[in-house]
Amino acid sequence: MSTYLHTMIRVFDLDRSLAFYRLLGMHEIRRCEVREGRYTLVYIGYADNAQGQAEIELTYNWDQKTPYDIGNGFGHFALGVPNVSAVVEKVREGGGKVTREAGPVKFGKTIIAFLADPDGYKVELIERPDGTEKEFKF
Repeated sequence: MSTYLHTMIRVFDLDRSLAFYRLLGMHEIRRCEVREGRYTLVYIGYADNAQGQAEIELTYNWDQKTPYDIGNGFGHFALGVPNVSAVVEKVREGGGKVTREAGPVKFGKTIIAFLADPDGYKVELIERPDGTEKEFKF
């Protein structure tokens, strides 16, 4: 059986990125520094691949002098959380950027919000009080 392992994003300031994702309850799973290549890979998430969870790979290139251009093809990460409003407040208090306040999805009932990480990557929060992977309520 195939498994979805991770999504890689390039980050400009590794410490700022790690601090942001910690506000969302993620933790560092493993780290690999490649001195010859002058980059660091940090895998973050709620649990590792061995527990069936996908991870985010933060790639930090040591010599990058300017922030990355995200482009127009990437949409967002989506995270299921028990209480969207509580996470939004935690992120705001931690200095994170909220780009859409908590509220129902347009024309629906599911509570969502959007955040932007330090590099501008969008993160959607979807309220899942019971931890299920159910679809949006329209």
